[in-house]
Amino acid sequence: MPARDLSGQRVAVVGASGALGSRIAHQLADQGARVLLVGRDEQRLRDTGLDAPLVVADLVDAAAGDRVVEAAQEHLGGLDGVVNAAGVAAFGALADTPDEVIEEVFATNVLGPAFLLRRLLPLLQESQGFVVNLSAVLAERPMAGMGAYSASKAALTALDKALASELRRAKVRVLDVRPPHTETGLVDRAIHGEAPKLPDGLEPDEVAERVVQAIGEDASDLGSDDFGG
Repeated sequence: MPARDLSGQRVAVVGASGALGSRIAHQLADQGARVLLVGRDEQRLRDTGLDAPLVVADLVDAAAGDRVVEAAQEHLGGLDGVVNAAGVAAFGALADTPDEVIEEVFATNVLGPAFLLRRLLPLLQESQGFVVNLSAVLAERPMAGMGAYSASKAALTALDKALASELRRAKVRVLDVRPPHTETGLVDRAIHGEAPKLPDGLEPDEVAERVVQAIGEDASDLGSDDFGG
């Protein structure tokens, strides 16, 4: 039996319109969770086909977390978990990467999640819930031509590890997920540069299934090797 029964769990999925976020939201709903969909584009959130409350917000806006808290209390009566699957990628040598690109990468991949969690933690502590952040294999194995992106994912993983210690007494589980390259189309939507040659990636459905399984197991770490990477 899983350590955490997902049936009835109230879960905010941030980046719910993306390739991974939407699949995670569907799999959580399939297991009986009550999901709250969070993303920047209302139509894309509706296109997930899930009958769930929506929060239209940009993760880099510090007030986004306040809107998620408000919606969770109004529609779900609280919150048992949050899955952050939002992120942006940028490629190219650091010397060729504009300042504003580096800033946006860190704002979305590190600062935004930190702003969000500061606001959600009181609800999660009340429910003894869970936090899931989608980092990347690059947090373990940085690559040339992906310095800013690698560094942002390493920073997110460091945040998760610190949070796991801070929240242990409150019995809030923090799951840091570092999958290998996954065919989400993110490399084609990079905000700068072109991706270096990458190996064939995992299927998003496979990664989403493994993440939801780890949530049910109350796991605290899911590294690239756990995906066979």
